[in-house]
Amino acid sequence: MAVCILLLTACSDNQTMAQPTTSDMKIDITIGETTLPVVLVDNEATRALLNALQTGPITYEANDYGGFEKVGALNRSLPTADERITTQAGDVILYNGNQIVLFYGSNTWSYTRLGRIQYTSVDELKAFLKAGQGRVSVTLSIPQATVVKTVSTATHDGTIYDLSGNELAQEPETGFYIKNGKKYIK
Repeated sequence: MAVCILLLTACSDNQTMAQPTTSDMKIDITIGETTLPVVLVDNEATRALLNALQTGPITYEANDYGGFEKVGALNRSLPTADERITTQAGDVILYNGNQIVLFYGSNTWSYTRLGRIQYTSVDELKAFLKAGQGRVSVTLSIPQATVVKTVSTATHDGTIYDLSGNELAQEPETGFYIKNGKKYIK
């Protein structure tokens, strides 16, 4: 009986761990040749957006509005949980359920918060968003992780690599590594 309880507890813990956390909920936003990360808040709208992005990137056109934002219509609606928000530069907001607003200034209105663009300065953000320059094409996507897909086993000299293919000086105390063409976990 105790073993069954432990197994059920372990299974339910694994299900909980599979749910995205706020630190896991990130997307990329690309304008032109530049991509910046967006850290998402955890709400129904962001989960729906992440679900939509599972089938591929979403591209839409955005225009300047009011001298403080770029706004563009999505080809879909997302769930809303509007509340009165005073935005800041970098905020990514859902407006009317089917428009994404990228702020490079501030405004107070009833919105659903999606997340924040990660940037180093407001000038960098304005340059990225092409603030004041009219229409831009915006692409939202799920970040692609770097993964080793194949391992060359031509040499078995004991060299140790991490999963990104970087050579390590020694075996790690914990984690995954590759040695002599085989994958290990500690």
